[in-house]
Amino acid sequence: MRPTTDEGTHPLAAPVVPGATERPAVVGLLRASHPGPAATVTVLAALLAAASGLGPAPAVAAVAAVAAGQLSIGWCNDRLDLRRDRAAGRRDKPLATGAARPGTVGAAACLALLACVPLSLGCGLLAGAVHLGCVAAGWTYNLWLKRTVLSWLPYAVAFGLLPAFLTLALPGRPWPPLWLTVAAALLGTGAHFANVLPDIEDDLAGGVSGLPQRAGRRGSAASAAVLALASCVMLTVGPTGRVSPAGAGLIGVTLALCVVAVAGPPALMRGRVPFVAVLAMAGLDAALLVLAGGAVPAGRGWP
Repeated sequence: MRPTTDEGTHPLAAPVVPGATERPAVVGLLRASHPGPAATVTVLAALLAAASGLGPAPAVAAVAAVAAGQLSIGWCNDRLDLRRDRAAGRRDKPLATGAARPGTVGAAACLALLACVPLSLGCGLLAGAVHLGCVAAGWTYNLWLKRTVLSWLPYAVAFGLLPAFLTLALPGRPWPPLWLTVAAALLGTGAHFANVLPDIEDDLAGGVSGLPQRAGRRGSAASAAVLALASCVMLTVGPTGRVSPAGAGLIGVTLALCVVAVAGPPALMRGRVPFVAVLAMAGLDAALLVLAGGAVPAGRGWP
């Protein structure tokens, strides 16, 4: 086996074609940012901002801050995982295949993080500090907690504080209701278990042993499903303190998906069915979270 370095060539690396345009490099850089999760969280923040009544200018600043923070976390993650992804032969990782340069991705992560600071603080000092805490949680996950039993904690902190970032940017700086914070934290923790499901075997082979990897595929699917169900119940009951007929129906649908994710036939449990069921539950919870965001300005905050 020939030796390689982070900046050098690698058997997985794509050949350099003379005269090639910069477009493939840009595409590789974007793919290294974890665009799916980054876009999902950014869109969720935009919908929450609109539901909470945040004005156009502060909403744009808040969404830009979330986007910058998510990009920095995604690029940081792929840069730190370069050696492991190369060793595992991950062809879906631009850095591992040579579609993106390590130095470029590292610089992009730092620049996005730097941009996130003024964008966050532009929403107000307290709101900005809360959001920077969310981003710090993501970087802490990448740098340390990803490989520990506390791997879920950054997700709980970051998702749980996201509604607070947006409400604290409102006039009067109200904190969100406690039930909304708890529901968002449950959703984020469930998302951690769901996000790991497709890659558990590769993660274990690469030495990543966070809580979902230790729980295994079935345990992670069950954890994600139960957490999503708990978030659904919290979001349904929280606004009024009771369950409406529509809320009961949503809980029933989520419960059915939970059963599919946890207690399906063995043949299905080995495929993507648990992952898809958990994603459907998370989608329902995200929609409920946005709808619940309309109750935020009323106060009843938790501090």
